[in-house]
Amino acid sequence: MSRNILITGGAGFIGSHVVRHFLRNRPDYTILNLDLLTYAGNLENLKDVENQANYFFEKGDIGDAQKVKEILEKYQIDGIIHLAAESHVDRSISDPLVFVRTNLLGTANLLQCVKAYWKNDFKGKRFYHISTDEVYGSLEMDGSLFTEKTPYDPRSPYSASKAGSDHLVRAFYHTYGMPCVISNCSNNYGPNHFPEKLIPLIIHNILQQKPLPVYGAGANVRDWLYVTDHARAIELIFHEGVDGETYNIGGHNEITNLQLVEKICDLMDVKLRRPQGTNKALITFVKDRAGHDLRYAIDASKIETELGWRPEYTLDQGLELTIDWYLQNENWLQHVTSGAYQSYYETQYKTD
Repeated sequence: MSRNILITGGAGFIGSHVVRHFLRNRPDYTILNLDLLTYAGNLENLKDVENQANYFFEKGDIGDAQKVKEILEKYQIDGIIHLAAESHVDRSISDPLVFVRTNLLGTANLLQCVKAYWKNDFKGKRFYHISTDEVYGSLEMDGSLFTEKTPYDPRSPYSASKAGSDHLVRAFYHTYGMPCVISNCSNNYGPNHFPEKLIPLIIHNILQQKPLPVYGAGANVRDWLYVTDHARAIELIFHEGVDGETYNIGGHNEITNLQLVEKICDLMDVKLRRPQGTNKALITFVKDRAGHDLRYAIDASKIETELGWRPEYTLDQGLELTIDWYLQNENWLQHVTSGAYQSYYETQYKTD
């Protein structure tokens, strides 16, 4: 069955992989990418698919009701995959209101516009909201895991804004019967990741032989999910998930930040033919982030048992692929760090 899918935030890191995954695996679908192209939105992420006949891009804000209404009607949208969000914790600490406007108010506007457009005729429709494991708060070093039943306990303005948006989606499901699903994922990594995040930042700084900043003692633990594994999970949940349900998506790759940085250092010593230990010497411990959550870890047994999804990549495999991609795409990295990528829309899309 052909479908018309709106993917919000499709020029971002995860969003671009989801757009590409759907275009590759669902050629009968029309995919509309709505992205405001803030600093982390990069259309160069999608150069390889931008000319496909079933792919369309619209620049716009999910908080702009008129724009959202126009898009829903123009493309006759029957499915939403909502990824658009401000996502960097450090930025939320310095400017929390930006996160409230996009993640909370933007999601509320999108839900309201979609409800009005579908006119309570929800047959064959779906609103899928992608969230984060950070809404659950912080775990101790006791082997416990976040499940779909873990009470929300957000600790940063970012995670609080995402928690609020999760609650709004559930409210539209319970109040109006809108067919909604939610997933909460662990830390993503892979190609096209904006280099303010840990893994691409470390890769970039190693290439430039700059200090490798590690918060505190580097003891904070995260579970890492390779981005194409996440894209597969999103496609599966969109088609096979049960309305009103939440699915946790994790990579089974718990590791401390320091261990992760050291692993990248060792891999890149080999790939760059540097003497062993060269890159580790660049590690620099910096003042810890305010309210830095100790540990995140996902129990992904629900999606594995009920929908049959499993991650394909171990952390070692995913890091190899990620590092190789950055080494082979230094132009992309240079465009991002210099800001040159921000002119791509003007040169390729804007005609007025």
